[in-house]
Amino acid sequence: MKNEMLTVAEVTAKIENGDVMVLAGAEDLLTQLPKGKWIGGTTVYFVTDTGGAVVRDKVFCTTFPEASGAVPRFVDVADLPSIAQGYAPNGFTMIMIPAFSVAHSNFAIDGQTYDGLFNQPLAGWITGVHLDDLGTRAPKVFDGATGIGHEEGAVLLHCALPEGSHVDLDILNIFAQGDQKELSFSFPKGGFSAGTVTVDGKEVNLARYIEENKIDTRLPLVANYAGALVNVSIQAVDAEAGEVKFYAPVVEGVEYKLARALGSYSEAFAQGAGDKGDGEYSCNCILNYLYGELEGQRTGNFTGPVTFGEIAYILLNQTLVRMDISDAA
Repeated sequence: MKNEMLTVAEVTAKIENGDVMVLAGAEDLLTQLPKGKWIGGTTVYFVTDTGGAVVRDKVFCTTFPEASGAVPRFVDVADLPSIAQGYAPNGFTMIMIPAFSVAHSNFAIDGQTYDGLFNQPLAGWITGVHLDDLGTRAPKVFDGATGIGHEEGAVLLHCALPEGSHVDLDILNIFAQGDQKELSFSFPKGGFSAGTVTVDGKEVNLARYIEENKIDTRLPLVANYAGALVNVSIQAVDAEAGEVKFYAPVVEGVEYKLARALGSYSEAFAQGAGDKGDGEYSCNCILNYLYGELEGQRTGNFTGPVTFGEIAYILLNQTLVRMDISDAA
C-alpha cells in the first residue's frame, strides 16, 4: 500500500484511474471528489512525514494496489450488524463512523456481538472535525460509490486480495497498566458513563474519587483483554453530578487500572514501532496528539489521520492502529 498527502486534483486522477483508496481530509475537499472505489472521512489532524500537523488543503490518501477488487458500501444504523455480510473472500474491510453519532455509540457497545465481525480484518476510525468546530460542524463519512457524505451510519470498503496474501492488523498501545492496587477499578454496569465503581474492593463514586485523589485524567484506564491491553479514555468528570463520561465504553466486571505515566509520546511510539510503519496503514488518536503534543513531532515511520477513535475489530482509544499487507507467496 502507499500513503500520500495529495491535492484534490491528484486524488481525482487516482479515482478516475480506478485506484482503491481510503481518504481523510476536510469536508470541503472530500465533497469535490468523483465516484469510485473509495471511502473517506473528515479530519484536519494528521501525522505526516515531518510530524503532526493540521492540514486543510490536502487529502491523506492510502492506496491499496494489492486489492484485486473493492466495493464501497454505506450502512445505516439499523444495518450495522450486517457489516460482515459484505466481507470479500480472502480480504479485509475498512470502516469509518462519524464521531458522536448513534452509529458510534451502537458500534462501540454492541459491535463485538455482530455476527461474523471477526471473520476477517476490520480496520478504520471514527471521523472528526477541528476541535474549534465541535458543536458547530458534524463529523462525516463519505461513500465513494455515490460521493455522498453522511453524518450518521458507517461507510465500508470491502476489499478482495489475491490468493495467498496476508493481512496483519495490530495495535500499538504505548500505555501499560499501573501497579497501584488502590487504582484497580471494576464497574457494575458497562457503558459510556459511570457513577459508582468498585475501587480496591470498596464502592465509591468515581467522579468524586478522581477529584479527591487528583487523578490525571489524561491517562486512560487500561484493561487486559486476553493479553491485549485496551484503553478507555476519560472524556469528562462532573463531581457535582457524580458522573464520569468516557470516549469508549467500559465493560461490566472487567478490571481496569490507571495507565502508567509517560514521558515523551513521540519517543514511546517510535520505540514501540521499531522499523515498522513505512508502507503500512495507520491512524492515531486525537488524545495522543493533544496530550503528547505531537504537532511537529514524528511517531516513528507511521503516518496517517488523527482520529476521534480507532477501530481494529472493536472501538479503541489512545491507541495507534496499524495494518500491513504482505504479497502472495
